[in-house]
Amino acid sequence: MFDLINQNVLRKIKLNEAELAHFNTFLRPKTLRKKTFLQRAGEVTQSVSFVSKGILRSYSIDQKGEEQIMQFAPEDWWISDIYSGLTRKPSQLFIDTIEDSEILILEHELQEKLYIEIPAFERYFRILAQNRFLTLQERITNALNETAEQKYRHFLQKYPTLPQRVPQHQIASYLGIQPETLSRLRRKKGG
Repeated sequence: MFDLINQNVLRKIKLNEAELAHFNTFLRPKTLRKKTFLQRAGEVTQSVSFVSKGILRSYSIDQKGEEQIMQFAPEDWWISDIYSGLTRKPSQLFIDTIEDSEILILEHELQEKLYIEIPAFERYFRILAQNRFLTLQERITNALNETAEQKYRHFLQKYPTLPQRVPQHQIASYLGIQPETLSRLRRKKGG
């Protein structure tokens, strides 16, 4: 369960075997069945989670009661409500599983201890935060400027395996398009 996260870490920072083993002691493994909540709106985010197996998503529910998907997190991705975690304010997001999943949880207070004990992890999580910021900026720009077809093409580039694993209406929600539009695009692309 720790192999994937260790590979992820070592792609971004240099650690020796003892540091990597010590990092693993900060993580709490958890197995979640499909459609299980990791977090509900109204709760204060206490941790960040790394997906070892499965897919999670974060989303809000709008005034019409419809889900607005913010993020998919397949294997080798982190997921959390960063805003709630940093501000200690109740989250506006739900995080749940799309498939049976295995995650590694890092509690925020342990994360701070990790920074002190292995300072390279401040760099690691800064790199993750920068990548998340870039992804969000790109997503906002795409939402404002691209056609539905362009949005779907970018989605396929970023998440090539998800169309076979995630319900179509959730992909449409993530893209900000109607499910019928996505159906037409998928038929046009042959899948």
